[in-house]
Amino acid sequence: MAASRFQVRECSNSECRLRFPLNPQMHSGAYCPRCGASTVLVEEVYEQAGRGVVEPKKGASAAGLLDNIRSSFNVGAMFRTADGAGLDHLYLCGITPTPDENDKIGKTALGAEENVPWSYHANALDAARLFQERGARLIALEYTRDAIPLYHYRIKPEDGQLTVLVVGNELAGIDPGLREMCETVLYIPMRGEKGSLNAAVAFSIAAYWITNTAET
Repeated sequence: MAASRFQVRECSNSECRLRFPLNPQMHSGAYCPRCGASTVLVEEVYEQAGRGVVEPKKGASAAGLLDNIRSSFNVGAMFRTADGAGLDHLYLCGITPTPDENDKIGKTALGAEENVPWSYHANALDAARLFQERGARLIALEYTRDAIPLYHYRIKPEDGQLTVLVVGNELAGIDPGLREMCETVLYIPMRGEKGSLNAAVAFSIAAYWITNTAET
């Protein structure tokens, strides 16, 4: 039998009983990380082929433009989303960190940074002008007075035009000059007290919405 990929262990301390997974290739898990008591192996999780359903790519093509994203962890998460949603490319602009210069991206990308084509552009407006010259549409994800709810936006399945989803800096948002170049501004309706989502989470929601509505 193949070696287990993960173990599930449980703390022997009746007042703690922490239950947690670990990689036996990296840690023994002999002691509880919470209270220090010994642990008991309760489950072995073996590698499984086909850990998820891979669907064929279809519909209109889409890409992402990350405008001055400051967090390498957010960038890594966006790479993971780009891979899952089937984006063709990620354009990393301004101060956005790149996989070849920042190892932290891989901590959340988990290898997706090797699967998704990407390029770096110091000036996002220069990159946007190239998109426009090639007939691509730029879609901004940000809350503004003229923005429309994300769920009201759809791409016609027969539309072969490249859609570039633009997301901006976690604090400052999208560069105003870049936002003006976008044909549509979308926002994700919020029902709680906060006015926005984490940039990587918002990007994930929008990327899946755009790529999936283009198929129906």
